[in-house]
Amino acid sequence: MTSTFQALAPILGLIVLGYVLKRLRFLSAEGWSGIERLTYFVLFPALLISTLGSHDLGRTPLAETLAVVLAGVTVAIIALLFWRWRAPSMSGPTFTSIFQGGVRFNTYVALALIQALYGSNGLIAGAVAIAIMIPLVNIASVTVFAIWGANPVRGLGAGARELLLNPLILACAVGGAIGVSGWNMPASVGGVLEILGRAALPLGLLAVGAALKPEEVRGHLGPALGTSFIQFGLKPFVAFALTTHLSPGAAATGALMILFMTPTAPASYILARQLGGDTSAMASIVTLQTLLAFAAIPALASVLLP
Repeated sequence: MTSTFQALAPILGLIVLGYVLKRLRFLSAEGWSGIERLTYFVLFPALLISTLGSHDLGRTPLAETLAVVLAGVTVAIIALLFWRWRAPSMSGPTFTSIFQGGVRFNTYVALALIQALYGSNGLIAGAVAIAIMIPLVNIASVTVFAIWGANPVRGLGAGARELLLNPLILACAVGGAIGVSGWNMPASVGGVLEILGRAALPLGLLAVGAALKPEEVRGHLGPALGTSFIQFGLKPFVAFALTTHLSPGAAATGALMILFMTPTAPASYILARQLGGDTSAMASIVTLQTLLAFAAIPALASVLLP
């Protein structure tokens, strides 16, 4: 547990710094929006392409990773749909926020922790898992918006555009294709991508902190706690059972476990705003899960991580 605390400390520090800077109005709202856009559209895609494209992915446990990701996400989806069935009076837009809170994951926190605990091998394994998870959870989320969003017709079209133009999905496709093909990127291109990628995690974590809204949690405590149980209870233990059975190796196991025990993604709020979700509930879920993560992750890591 000590190593996990040590790895989490700088991550928490950057998130707290982002929160404080936002409250001090160190940057304008437009400035924080620019950091989010730069990270989402440029820096994080560069990190994914650089990581996936600079290593031979044929040597990674692709089959085992695919099996764990598909099974883990499917179990979470079934649990969330059961929740919806048991709460028919819940509004559709609120359910879309609950759904995102139970299936999405914070890539910045996950990769920063994976890199700190498992080094470059873990980062490669994590990038491979992310390349599978990002399209999967985005397709699932857009489908839920198309059914339960406040404006399902617009949501379906906007959701399809979100999937086709999603920079992370495109980056995973490009980086994965390069990694599988064995083609070596020119040193100049690889160098630029590597430098850009180094900035992705610190700026992304600052943006996570800036997006926190503790004042909104009280109004949606029930959904926030319920999704937290799925994130920090159901999913990690499902992933643990699967990785124990499939034995993908220490680095891949650690990366998968961390991906299944992180809080939901701050980008969930943006998708809720675009596709007709409950933005207030989404902000509450993101905030509470992020705060709980720094107690839940060390506790889970002490039991579940290799």
